[in-house]
Amino acid sequence: MRELDKALADISAIRNQMARGTQFRGYGPATIALTGLLALATGALQGFWLDDPKAGIVHYVALWTATAILSVIMVGIEMIARSRRLHRGFADEMIHSAIEQFIPAGAAGILLTVVILLYVPQNGWMLPGLWQLIVSLGMFAACRSLPRAMFAVAVWYLATGLGVLAFANESHALSPLAMALPFGIGQLLMAAILYLNMDSADAEE
Repeated sequence: MRELDKALADISAIRNQMARGTQFRGYGPATIALTGLLALATGALQGFWLDDPKAGIVHYVALWTATAILSVIMVGIEMIARSRRLHRGFADEMIHSAIEQFIPAGAAGILLTVVILLYVPQNGWMLPGLWQLIVSLGMFAACRSLPRAMFAVAVWYLATGLGVLAFANESHALSPLAMALPFGIGQLLMAAILYLNMDSADAEE
């Protein structure tokens, strides 16, 4: 019985290793592009809804958190469906590997946001830049299982995050453009890369 358990554990380890070395095709370009458009729409909504986001930092965070959650749900639903169809027997391992790559960055982003809101809300102006830096770290971690050109998306979020932190002065702090443009362009760039790297199996959807 012990030998059987060891054999099953070895098989599971081999499958997980193969999944990590296989390009993940669970992200669909149309849904990723939709998340970019959603970011642009949220920026427009912020402009109409929040006259002074610095005074209503909780509302600002709630608005963009809701956008992030909606985007994750959309991408997650399609990721599971596409993985089941395109990766077949390795779907579970591929999905697990893809999620695992973003968990550290996601957890750091959530905890960082909570700490800033609770202890240093006066530094809330830094959140857009910090969020983009955290997304860039997640993208760098995921690059090994995505098309090589996806490195450009990680660099984009790194550059925009640093840029927002450098230039978000009093008059531009928490501007709608500080989130809408980086995430809108970044997600559309990601969608374009995924589309250009689609193979015949992807095109059949």
